[in-house]
Amino acid sequence: MELHELSARALGERVAARDVSPVEVVEHLLDRIERLNPSLHAFVSTTPERARSEAERAEREIMAGDVRGPLHGVPYAAKDLFDVADEPTGAGTSLRSGHRAASDARVIELATEAGMVLIGKTHTVQFAYGGVGINHDTGTPRNPHFDEPHVPGGSSSGSGVAVAAHLVPLALGTDTGGSVRAPAALCGIVGLKTTVGRVSRAGVYPLSQTLDSVGPLARTRRSATAGEPASTGCAS
Repeated sequence: MELHELSARALGERVAARDVSPVEVVEHLLDRIERLNPSLHAFVSTTPERARSEAERAEREIMAGDVRGPLHGVPYAAKDLFDVADEPTGAGTSLRSGHRAASDARVIELATEAGMVLIGKTHTVQFAYGGVGINHDTGTPRNPHFDEPHVPGGSSSGSGVAVAAHLVPLALGTDTGGSVRAPAALCGIVGLKTTVGRVSRAGVYPLSQTLDSVGPLARTRRSATAGEPASTGCAS
């Protein structure tokens, strides 16, 4: 089985056992994204420098016997609603093309603390408002299960496609009325809508202050629940 075929949890186990290097995984996935993303349109951008730096740190820690958890050294992607330091937060619209985040969203910080490796940001529908996944402004990701264009579901469209196409084993999305669950269903993967307030939304572009939640998309249920962070005690 090739590296990109492994689920997030299986990959974490291989990394923790030192059977595979986090650096090797990152290079493999960056190459796969470069080859396939032009047709799939899942990623807005990649973060190769950050990914390599985080992978190298994870490898050093794991080699020293310091395994942070089940997803230590595992690459992931984040929907383009999440602030990532020094990267644009586009929210699926060219109207925010000049925006650049000053710091990481809280959930990105939690992923970093867990030793995960951010590999890039994924497309969403404009302002995360829409369940079909179509974006006439910045482009629509292509459902990878069909040769002809089929909708991926939204609004976490790029995250769903990235996971289903094995570009990353896990990706973050947001769900207000189905925006994690719809792309998971249409792309044949697993999506988890967490309880509102369970995971901090600080640094996440909002749609509804009372309904938004942050949730993962993965290829297995075990992977989707492996790295659930503890409650931050706030919903914003």
